[in-house]
Amino acid sequence: MSADARPAPATPAPWLGAVDLSVVVPAYNEEDRIGPSLEALRAYLDAHVGTRAGAWELIVADDGSTDRTAELVAAAAAAEPRIRLVSAERNKGKGDALRRGVLASGGRRVLLTDADLATPIEELGHLEKALTEPHVAAAIGSRAHPDSRIEHHQSRLRELLGRAGNRLIRAVAVPGIRDTQCGFKLLDGDRARAAFAASRLDGWGIDVEILQYFRRQGWPVAEVPVRWSHQEGSKVRPGDYLKVLGELARLKAGALAVAGLYLLGSLLLYKGLWADLGTSYLADAGQDQNQWEWFFAVTADNVSHLRNPLFSDLQGMPDGVNLMANTVMLGLSVPLTPVNLALGPAVTWALVLTLGLAGTALAWFWLIRRWLVGSRWPAALGGALAAFAPPMVSHANAHPNFCVLFMIPLIVDRALRLCAPGHARRPVRDGVLLGLFSAYQVFLGEEPFLLAAVGMLLFAVSYAVVAPAAARAAVRPLAKGLGIAALVAVPIVAFPLWWQFFGPQSYHSVLHGDAAGNSPRAFVEYAQRSLFGDEAQADKLALNRTEQNAFYGWPLLALCAGIAFRQWRRPAVKALTATAAVAAWLSLGQRIGIPGTDLVVPGPWRLLAHQPLFESVIEGRVGMVCAAPLAMLVAVGADRIRTFPVPRERTLALLVVAAALLPIVPTPFPVRDRAPVPQFIADGTWRRYLPADRTLVPIPVPDPGAADALHWQVEAGLGFKMPGGYFNGPWGPERTGIYGATPRWTSNLLSDVRGGKEPPTIGKEWRDQARRDLRWWEAGLLVLPQDQERAQVLRDTVTKLVGRPPERVTDVWIWRGPFR
Repeated sequence: MSADARPAPATPAPWLGAVDLSVVVPAYNEEDRIGPSLEALRAYLDAHVGTRAGAWELIVADDGSTDRTAELVAAAAAAEPRIRLVSAERNKGKGDALRRGVLASGGRRVLLTDADLATPIEELGHLEKALTEPHVAAAIGSRAHPDSRIEHHQSRLRELLGRAGNRLIRAVAVPGIRDTQCGFKLLDGDRARAAFAASRLDGWGIDVEILQYFRRQGWPVAEVPVRWSHQEGSKVRPGDYLKVLGELARLKAGALAVAGLYLLGSLLLYKGLWADLGTSYLADAGQDQNQWEWFFAVTADNVSHLRNPLFSDLQGMPDGVNLMANTVMLGLSVPLTPVNLALGPAVTWALVLTLGLAGTALAWFWLIRRWLVGSRWPAALGGALAAFAPPMVSHANAHPNFCVLFMIPLIVDRALRLCAPGHARRPVRDGVLLGLFSAYQVFLGEEPFLLAAVGMLLFAVSYAVVAPAAARAAVRPLAKGLGIAALVAVPIVAFPLWWQFFGPQSYHSVLHGDAAGNSPRAFVEYAQRSLFGDEAQADKLALNRTEQNAFYGWPLLALCAGIAFRQWRRPAVKALTATAAVAAWLSLGQRIGIPGTDLVVPGPWRLLAHQPLFESVIEGRVGMVCAAPLAMLVAVGADRIRTFPVPRERTLALLVVAAALLPIVPTPFPVRDRAPVPQFIADGTWRRYLPADRTLVPIPVPDPGAADALHWQVEAGLGFKMPGGYFNGPWGPERTGIYGATPRWTSNLLSDVRGGKEPPTIGKEWRDQARRDLRWWEAGLLVLPQDQERAQVLRDTVTKLVGRPPERVTDVWIWRGPFR
């Protein structure tokens, strides 16, 4: 509910100080019982709460009654100044009445009770006792509690319908709360006013909406047994439970609309890919699309045949591939096995990218709305920026493990629950969930998890500096929760991680050189896929088009700096600003070139470059950590703009935000036609020529620069093995990580020839080496497509190496083994 739409407060009571207890009674056409009810409430409150000024106030929220209800309440208020009337011009519903009443209240505690007093006011003591329990923010009467006493039942049919409705509401809205609709609730006053100010429902669904708000904020709700007696003339009808569900659907409609917009945006980015999944290939993906489709296909094949999903020998023969040490995203590739088997890896690839980006945006939206802002559209804007920021879009060309990050916000949320002041701290439950979420993220992507952990650590340290008292209070529950999370996660990931680091074809690091950091200038420029992007400029400032890890653009950085300045009083804003700044600094790498000069100075990454785990990280990717803090700052700023009282100021501020974000709006990914699979492979002719237990060797041998043969293998149903390939594996006695298989003389020669080099004179030494390499690969068949680039030179070279001419079969040249 916007600030402009909130109901005006009631006329204030003479007592202007703090009130201990506010009692809010919604009323509609209650002239027959409002008088006795008010007298019963006044008598109890005087006797049990106090007669002094400020001990209590009684607010009747008249919902546009057409009888004498408002007149009777006004008369009672004239005699007792602690009774107040809040009137609506017309009947809108219980939700609107309660909202008006609660927002007019000033009590430290707020009691909501129905005008019929179906739950006697004498039951207040039970709720008060529950509200004194640590952290409890609301105590609600529950007719479904086993210790409750129903003194006068409704009709059997009405009771059955009510129970069914309550179960349905509980299932879809507030699991764990057995009775949401009992009209007797005691709430912490400030939290009640915050919840009702944010509410939007006018009908019976208000109870559920408020309980959902308390749940979302982490404010515990206690269900308390009460006495209850059905009162004739009740305004609640059995069909009202269906109305509640209808109202709840309205609540979800906004979130569904946000999710739909995220999905639409993701579909627009990948529209070229979806246009023809059979032939479309992301133009800037390099060989990664071939690699990822192979990962999805081989995982599905391993799972369907009950083989080890952590290893494969289909490429990299004879050593094979340690799949756990590669980015196969087992957390998605395993559950998507049915999709892959039914529709193929190209569909799986497109689904993971499209739904992954949209799901990541939705997860950030949920986190930002829960912890930072109270309105939907600022949170939606923040979620979009966090998921569709230029670095994320750059990786979305080829690296789903770096753009499908929907678990990271859920992990952040659980960590915040453990330590955030004013929220329920349940270290066991939250620790268990944090452990499960973390274990699952390991199977989605370890490097982005490591970078996210760096970001969370930077935020935690920054927050501790600006809010030391909150940090000290959080240490014990956070430590306990993290310990429990470790106890849960370690048994799940222990064996897969052992396999990754010590199993077959494991390696200890991947070297990227000392110049993989971001240029300072990259942060203020625009990425290639941004609306205002300059392709030539972006190419000069990044390793490649899938590693444009900064490029936020100077308008966004200026906007965030302005928001941070205006909102600097908030500790979260200080911590977010520091997190983004330090992450950007770290991403500059081991050596920082000063733009416009020849000066190079040592970079901060030198401290981490050779530490375990960090030694394999491309330091420029730390710049991706900035996306979430910057998105959250934009959400905070937009949420503040929403409350500007002057429409002209609000419009101008929104135009400034739009001007800062417009240049980095992503544009659709271009596609190209993928290289066709040779007919010899596609129609299965290869099966007649390849001996059993032998490998098929594509010419040239596949490597990270030319991995189309992986697509051949997928199209052939993974029916043959081959040497080379595109993966991470060990090299040399130190088992240093490299891209692709350990190179052989013959594979290097053929790669050089394909790249344009003239072949050397092929003599006995070359032929002997080729035979050794072919035996090492367990080669049974060499295959050279006729349309291969430099096919004639490659054909002549291989003919000289093996000592015999090839056979022409359909659209390829082949050399059959044995190769002795």
